[in-house]
Amino acid sequence: MASVPDIVPITDLRQDASGVIKRASDTQQPVFITQRGRAAAVVVSARAYERTQHELEILRLLARGEAEIEAGSGHALADVLAEADELLGRP
Repeated sequence: MASVPDIVPITDLRQDASGVIKRASDTQQPVFITQRGRAAAVVVSARAYERTQHELEILRLLARGEAEIEAGSGHALADVLAEADELLGRP
């Protein structure tokens, strides 16, 4: 079940920035900052940001692999596994 987003007006951010940052860090959930009643920014912890960037990079690699397969320029699985074994020093 999706949780209710954490929403903070920009005036509250100005008054207690360290508290908003601590909340994002403790919960590992984004804190949405509103300005004039509309979403203006999102505060996330550094760890959550790094995790998101890592997941995004994996998705980019998967998309690139799918594009290579569709273009017929991919590599055979047996060749990839053999190269991985060689790099890992496996017989």
